[in-house]
Amino acid sequence: MTATVAVRALSGGRLDAKRALFFADAPDDATISVPVACWLVEHPRGRLVFDTGLHPDTAADPVGRLGARRAGRFAVGSPPGDDAVAALARLGFAADDVTHVVNSHLHFDHCGCNRCFRRARVLVQRAELDAMRAARAAGADDPGEWDDPARAPETVDGEHDVFGDGTVVALPTPGHTPGHQSLRVRLGSGRVVVLVGDAIYTARHLDDDALPPPAAVWHAPAMTDSMARLRAMRDRGGATLLYSHDDAQWRTLAAAGGRID
Repeated sequence: MTATVAVRALSGGRLDAKRALFFADAPDDATISVPVACWLVEHPRGRLVFDTGLHPDTAADPVGRLGARRAGRFAVGSPPGDDAVAALARLGFAADDVTHVVNSHLHFDHCGCNRCFRRARVLVQRAELDAMRAARAAGADDPGEWDDPARAPETVDGEHDVFGDGTVVALPTPGHTPGHQSLRVRLGSGRVVVLVGDAIYTARHLDDDALPPPAAVWHAPAMTDSMARLRAMRDRGGATLLYSHDDAQWRTLAAAGGRID
């Protein structure tokens, strides 16, 4: 019998930016506002948050949290209090109720609240953590939200069955970054959803078979392969793909109360 598993959408904030940072064919003067979607996975053996969004202080102090260069490219489009910890509180959960955090990758908008989940195991792909450490050693501009001096993230290699029963499985989907991963969740209803992180920014990218601009792609062939795997899961396997930055999907989920089961 499938364990009773449910997914809830959590707001991790919003970002406003030039559209050309997300869509390669966008005119230079076009702008876009995107959600930073996080997800709560409720499982009988624990509560898991997939991606943790922007740090709660980012709206009030974007330069202090992100650095001047990054804050110049991305404006925070959400008010203080629009973050994953606050979203959990609105559902009646404290950060310490979360047992697992799974980061799709270690960019600032996907791991900003990691340190807020003090009791959770933080799981990332080994290739992702190695790449971030190497970039830091080489002097890369990095706000360092992923680097908790009190507790290093735990690394996994390849597919990882989080709860040991096949219902919540991390899947490597590299391309956007070296160690990007998505999360396949089989709900109690039997429905399968896949939390894709930035393996695919929006449904339009998948439907148009379009990669984001080169600056957002670590390795184009790998990202194309990952998109093809996820497309097959949707088109042949019947899975629902849940995106991190698709405003149309986000508004539909929010209007329905954010629960997916």
